[in-house]
Amino acid sequence: MSDFPEKASRPAPQGAMKHREPGSEREMLFARRVPTGDSQPRDICGHCGFIHYDNPKIVVGSVVTHTTESDGERFLMCRRAIEPRKGFWTLPAGFMEHGETTEDGARREAREEANADIRIRDMLAIYNIPRIGQVQIMYRAELASPNFSAGPESLEVALFKWEDIPWGELAFPSVHWALTQFRAAAGQTVIAPFTNPEGETGGRFPPRAP
Repeated sequence: MSDFPEKASRPAPQGAMKHREPGSEREMLFARRVPTGDSQPRDICGHCGFIHYDNPKIVVGSVVTHTTESDGERFLMCRRAIEPRKGFWTLPAGFMEHGETTEDGARREAREEANADIRIRDMLAIYNIPRIGQVQIMYRAELASPNFSAGPESLEVALFKWEDIPWGELAFPSVHWALTQFRAAAGQTVIAPFTNPEGETGGRFPPRAP
């Protein structure tokens, strides 16, 4: 999923220097402590008192299908051109940008990663990945036209029949969840959004392909 980077974002070590824009007059020296009036440790600049709030990020994406009489239903997937998990297959998804809705973000990610225009149907799932501070919102969607190609973050983009999905080469556990939950809701016009499979937080892949 575009930047679907399921890797932990760790707090800066005590006294660590964070990125500084060239031309800034003074370095920012961050230390980890609880600010006045707060209850959680934060990174605080010892020079100016700036508090860096590192909160969970929202990832948006979609399970995109394309159906024809000759080939039936096929799933749009992207092979990642960037780390983490470069070379593995994922669904078009990535971090939200300011000023867009979750649906807007899902459509943008499909354009950026697969040069694809999609029609969103409804929400498929909301996943919680607490170990890396992510909430992932996935939609059911369809290709608006059969045109697609690899964007800058994809090595290749392809449509797969269900039985041809490269289950052993998926980039992240949540890709597996979204695909199997999409399949479980096949034929249902209205669904209640899914969530994490029981006991799963994104730290491991299911033991076998569905």
